[in-house]
Amino acid sequence: MKNNISYQLTGPFREIVTLAGLPLKGALKDEALQVIPSGGILWREGMIEAVGAFEALAKTPGAVITESRTGGVVLPGFIDMHTHIAFGGTRADDFALRNGGSSYLEIAENGGGIWSTVKATRDLDQQELAQLTAQRADALLRQGITTIEVKSGYGLSVEEELKSLRAVQDAGRIAKADLIATCLAAHTLPKDFNGPPGAYLELMARELLPLVKSGQLAHRVDAFVEKGAFSAAQILPYFREAKALGFAITVHADQFSTSGSEVAVKTGALSADHLESATEKAIALLAGSSVIATALPGASIGLGCAFAPARKLLDAGCSLAIATDWNPGSAPMGALMTQASILACFEKLTNAEVLAALTFRAAAALALRDRGVLTSGYNADFICYDADSYKEIIYQQGRLQPVQVWKNGVCVMNRE
Repeated sequence: MKNNISYQLTGPFREIVTLAGLPLKGALKDEALQVIPSGGILWREGMIEAVGAFEALAKTPGAVITESRTGGVVLPGFIDMHTHIAFGGTRADDFALRNGGSSYLEIAENGGGIWSTVKATRDLDQQELAQLTAQRADALLRQGITTIEVKSGYGLSVEEELKSLRAVQDAGRIAKADLIATCLAAHTLPKDFNGPPGAYLELMARELLPLVKSGQLAHRVDAFVEKGAFSAAQILPYFREAKALGFAITVHADQFSTSGSEVAVKTGALSADHLESATEKAIALLAGSSVIATALPGASIGLGCAFAPARKLLDAGCSLAIATDWNPGSAPMGALMTQASILACFEKLTNAEVLAALTFRAAAALALRDRGVLTSGYNADFICYDADSYKEIIYQQGRLQPVQVWKNGVCVMNRE
């Protein structure tokens, strides 16, 4: 024991898939996965001390053993690195219109889309928004997601964006998962702003971002670079101002048209998310950079459009993350493993590529270096499935859910 604090040992598990020793970029074969049979996890003060054979770890002096309930398959806690779960209202009407033949952009131009969610979110007070955000975060936790990125972007004014980010902060005190806030004030030009896009972005850079920074409400800034939102030329000065204030950058890129991925590379963004319309040129640019390419299959399913070219991105040497994009409009499903499994079928992704995209590669997109792998010195965030092999998890396409979830070594979810 150190400082009179006991080690905790959890196990034995049939398999522990550590995700250790894998590269950040490029394609992965399942044979590269480190799979420990009859394994255990030794941890102390929320941090992993060792992962290995349970019988050997059980000999650790002073170890307090908590036996596994099922002895199943253990993975690192998943990381959903792109969500919009701080919202009010519903967009069921939009979904019906899309299925009736209207396009995403047509619906937005006729008063639906993001603006309808802005109005519904503005109608909520901070406490109501925080409670809704925490409830959705807990739904993700039950899927084994222990770290969740949450964007603002449904306020679209200085006051309302601050309310949204404060609500995310409040929700983080309630939720059992870690919530990572991102300021998405550059989601779209609000209909009640009297001026051009450049003037709106100047206002956000001058009045909002310094308050977000000083209040420590977020350390990341995002923007939707797209027709109907903001062009590359409009967003680059905004990103320069954000970087000067010390914010990390991420980009909604290449969803319906190109240019967003180029902005991501040019600004040194952590990630470029969506990429459904990414060209060969964009893929090559991303592969030659440190930007994490992020696929959001829930948006493709919700909109009925093509998936991000995940296979091409990996084969070109990109790092690929997969996230839910949970939002009320284009991606209301919020089911990470189901979405990732469907993407794997269509894009021919290996188990290793999917699991990496949900763990340590997703962590890199959030600049988090303390999670996503089960190894010494990392957070004791791990999940257990009642299965004989890790291959069952993606094979069952989301039907198989974790039976237990640990956050910083504490079991925060037991499924009956």
